[in-house]
Amino acid sequence: MGGNPKEILSSQSSTNSLTLNNISYSWKAGTKALDNCSFSIPTPGLWMLVGANGSGKSTLFRLISGLIAPQSGQIICSLKPALMLQNPDHQLLLPSCASDLLLSLPPELNTQQRNERIAFHLRQVGLSDMEDRPIHTLSGGQKQRLALAGALASEANLLLLDEPTALLDKSSQKSILDILRRISRKSLKDPITALWITHRLEELTYCDGAAIMEQGRLGQWFSGAEVIEKLK
Repeated sequence: MGGNPKEILSSQSSTNSLTLNNISYSWKAGTKALDNCSFSIPTPGLWMLVGANGSGKSTLFRLISGLIAPQSGQIICSLKPALMLQNPDHQLLLPSCASDLLLSLPPELNTQQRNERIAFHLRQVGLSDMEDRPIHTLSGGQKQRLALAGALASEANLLLLDEPTALLDKSSQKSILDILRRISRKSLKDPITALWITHRLEELTYCDGAAIMEQGRLGQWFSGAEVIEKLK
């Protein structure tokens, strides 16, 4: 998809939507999670990170989402982030699809606007006409799509996806990837920027660019195919 990620970064650096400059963070036990980590995402799209456990990926997401603050360095972000986890049960709080999405909608909307937004976001993720569906009756893939709808309902335009398909079968994995690729297309009026952590190398074939994280630092962006070759 798209052009060469390295060319995109160099040619559009002035429009960066997310930039990290020399970010470091250590946990109280002394473990250094990030070590002068720097990178930029200049354009909307589906960007993927790979790396061993303990390389700093999840800490990076906590910093970008504002759950923790960097101990040194600078985060420049013009986007509204939303964090999605592996297990959607940790994010879905209310009994039905519609009631759960209500939690994410802007509070100033009237009843008609809320209903229209709920219907729109359910359609976005392939859950049309499921407003009244009890969440406990959904499959794992449907729950993850509902969690995605909640992130979109919050008007987030930077999705931080921490191995969102780790608990899903192949069919549900593909549905999530297809949705993310569709809503992050640069040809859209308001495309989403998505940063996706994965251990499944086959998922890299869907991305606009991929990078390897090692020892608290993120490497340069390559195409998904190039990163697959590097990790073979």
